[in-house]
Amino acid sequence: MENKSGTKISLLGSISLGTGVMIGAGIFVLMGQIAELVGALFPLAFLGGAVVVGFSAYSYVKLSNAYPSSGGVATFLRRAYGPGTIAGTFSLLMYVSMVIAESLVARTFGSYTLRLFGSDTAAILVPILGVLLIVVAYIVNISGNKTIERAANLTAVIKIGGITVLALAGLAVAGFPSIGDWGDANEGVASGGGFSFIAALALSILAFKGFTTITNQGGDIVNPHKNLGRSIILSILICSAMYTILALSVASSLSVEEIVVAKDYALAAAAKPIFGEWGLFLTVALAIVATVSGVIASIYSASRMLAMLSNMKQLPRLYKGVSNPALVLTVVFAITLTVLFDLTRIASIGAIFYLVMDISIHWGLLRHLLKEAKAKPLIPICAILLDVVILGAFIQLKVANDPLVVVVALIGFVVILIAQRLFMITHTDDQGVMHMAMKDTMEKGGDTTMNDDSDMPEGMDMD
Repeated sequence: MENKSGTKISLLGSISLGTGVMIGAGIFVLMGQIAELVGALFPLAFLGGAVVVGFSAYSYVKLSNAYPSSGGVATFLRRAYGPGTIAGTFSLLMYVSMVIAESLVARTFGSYTLRLFGSDTAAILVPILGVLLIVVAYIVNISGNKTIERAANLTAVIKIGGITVLALAGLAVAGFPSIGDWGDANEGVASGGGFSFIAALALSILAFKGFTTITNQGGDIVNPHKNLGRSIILSILICSAMYTILALSVASSLSVEEIVVAKDYALAAAAKPIFGEWGLFLTVALAIVATVSGVIASIYSASRMLAMLSNMKQLPRLYKGVSNPALVLTVVFAITLTVLFDLTRIASIGAIFYLVMDISIHWGLLRHLLKEAKAKPLIPICAILLDVVILGAFIQLKVANDPLVVVVALIGFVVILIAQRLFMITHTDDQGVMHMAMKDTMEKGGDTTMNDDSDMPEGMDMD
């Protein structure tokens, strides 16, 4: 996207936006869920997730440097697989995982907001507050891009600064947690040793997945062929350090059993015994800032991606009878998920969809774009192996403990795949050639690089 104002996002600004998205509601709620799986080892799970994401980021860095655009993941998939069923299916998985993240953030907002009132029983209020947040985010999104950008920059500073102060203060007051207890069994914690730890990495990865939104800055950032990759790497390093310090701070303040009991609001529970009511208030305030800004930014990005996929003819043309139909559909979808699923299930389904999509990115680079992206094969191969092992362990764990998550995820994937296949048939001619030429002009805010399909064949055989 060409910036009409003549200004571009600097590398520092890109890192601020990227970390602002990454340090969202996930870290506020995932701490307790991961502790429920691995006990006192949960700080190491965040480090393990950072290592896995480090391997994964290589593909996104190389692809961003080679094909900087506002299309991000959808651009990479289109380049790798060509327009058609495969690119559309995995692009939609990314879109769905983004909407799932919005629902996770929205329910986290409800859980933390209720801490201000000491409410433990009004569970019905959690989805209600989440829905209200999504509605507010919709209103902000229709108010204009400048409002969204300024809010994102301001809240990123508040989140990073506030969480860092909270974590360091917690360690200073409570001290470093005892490493000798990390292998002990805990009540309410799943048993399974290394297997549970591997499965838990699927959730810790969710705390980092926001780095993929940096790939959508290609049309706006200064020197995109270099700065996109730098921004991804630096954002992951910053978040890795912050998550680890924060996890150690929580481990020093609460027992594992206490963290599991308060898993939907673990950080608020950890702050209270050290800092009293002021600590609780600070944590809840940070959570509210993180969730509000996270939902606003995520709805913006997801709706843009949906509109772009429609323009790419990977989806039917969106109904023009309402203003910004992609935004409306995204908000309705997010509200539905917020009402139907609790935090644990939302996070689990999101982890499955994200890992499947991530594998498709690495495979696409490995099979089709190594030369163009100037990438080496070893790291994408390692990333695929890590994703497959973690996804396999996580699915096996859920089959044993909560099979509904796997069933919903499988049904969702099959529905997306079949819908994509059937839609592709509607613009495939008698010779099996798929006509995917896009409109000459993307809707406002679209990706100009995606209009140039000179490197793509005019028609492609059906996937």
